[in-house]
Amino acid sequence: MSHQTGIKANNELKEFFRCCRDGSIRAIKISINEEQLALATHTKDKQSDVWDKCFDKVVLPLVEENQPCYILYRLDTKNDLGYEWLFISWSPDTAPVREKMLYASTKASLKQEFGNAQIKEEIRGSIMSEITLDGYNKFKKAAIAPAPLSSREEELQELKRTEVHTDYNITSKQQTLNGVAFPITQAAETAILDMIRNSYNYLQFRIDVDEEKIHLVTAENVNIDKLSSKLPKDSPRYLLYNFKHTHEGDYMESIVFIYYMPGYTCSIKERMLYSSCCNPFTATIGSLGLEIEKKIEIDSDLELTEKCLYEEVHPTKNLHRPIFAKPKGPPGRGPKRMIKGQNS
Repeated sequence: MSHQTGIKANNELKEFFRCCRDGSIRAIKISINEEQLALATHTKDKQSDVWDKCFDKVVLPLVEENQPCYILYRLDTKNDLGYEWLFISWSPDTAPVREKMLYASTKASLKQEFGNAQIKEEIRGSIMSEITLDGYNKFKKAAIAPAPLSSREEELQELKRTEVHTDYNITSKQQTLNGVAFPITQAAETAILDMIRNSYNYLQFRIDVDEEKIHLVTAENVNIDKLSSKLPKDSPRYLLYNFKHTHEGDYMESIVFIYYMPGYTCSIKERMLYSSCCNPFTATIGSLGLEIEKKIEIDSDLELTEKCLYEEVHPTKNLHRPIFAKPKGPPGRGPKRMIKGQNS
């Protein structure tokens, strides 16, 4: 696992982050200065420009040939928390190795300071062409395009398709025996990878019913006694929590996946989608390298306590099973009848 540098945003940058989300700022450049994340410069938005039309003329002047930096570029799309942003990590090949390592190790801290849930995508660049609009579009196409398969892999894929797929619905969406696999956003994938690096111990996700995608709601570090307060009262959620505890004298960390469905306050469609997407989503999490030790389904935030999690991760084993007792017969059935043998 990678190690974080401990470098945090200075007060000026924190204050700027609080004020830059109203749509008036198009780009923010952040540098590491005196072991702090600092605001280098920013570019105001021209209301007449859409994000892709002004991308190159805003981003390219912000980078220096031999000096790494971070750039947050505001897109025109929004999620529940406001505008979505593109995170650009600029680390040119000509920069000193120590500088490149410092910026790579501090990236997760900056994203946490800004808010992972508002970062839609992330690109990395070591040459100028990779952080142009054309480079960004190529990155998106490469992320969507499947890796080429060998002839043997194609045969196995076709065999799996014919065995597992059971039906097509009226919208021709493929259904599987294990559920419906909605894609996850880049922010959700990045947060899962950051959890592997111990950047966070708590992730919360939601399904966008209209968009049919799984979005990151929040990524943070939460004490177990505050866990229940993070849940909405009337909306389902998926949670990932790194449960740190001791068991039989040993310190342990257990990744727990929690499927939260608050009673019957949700629509039938939401209940069906969250239930159907649960298994494919946990499979996606596993494919990214995060091993889930325990899956839990709850319908109340009151179930998110240290005791409940401990009992789920380490269930009590019943070593003294009661001897099976034959139940008594129905009352009033009369005495047993004697059946004579055939040779008597």
